[in-house]
Amino acid sequence: MTTREGVLEALFAVLQTVSGPKIMRNDPLPEKIPSEGLLILRDGEPGEPEVMLSPLSYYWEHSASLEVFVQAVDGDTRNQKMDGLFQNIAAVLATDPTLGGLCDRVTPQAPDTDTLAIEGAPSVHTAIVPIELIYTTASQLG
Repeated sequence: MTTREGVLEALFAVLQTVSGPKIMRNDPLPEKIPSEGLLILRDGEPGEPEVMLSPLSYYWEHSASLEVFVQAVDGDTRNQKMDGLFQNIAAVLATDPTLGGLCDRVTPQAPDTDTLAIEGAPSVHTAIVPIELIYTTASQLG
């Protein structure tokens, strides 16, 4: 397994400890949002690495993203559910900011939020949380 995949799998495993929402990785958005919310980890973009020559290694600032979805009839309820998920995500990521030593640092960034109106259904509050993953590999393939 590549370091890149190991880091992403470890991040996914940590996110699975967030209590409440359904958690998926790289899956399409389902037709129904579970009542406790939904998190979808997207592998994102590793970007261009910095190259270190001795020994030859590649330093990555990989940007994964976490899509967060909550659905409720009432706007206050949606906002409270989203805020609760943000708190839980931050707490879980803070428990192991190196993912067991697989990366130098895991840093969640400020979310970009939106609300989607769904005809005939409660609105969905959405957020994309960029997650910066800093790690080093021996190959550009990760």
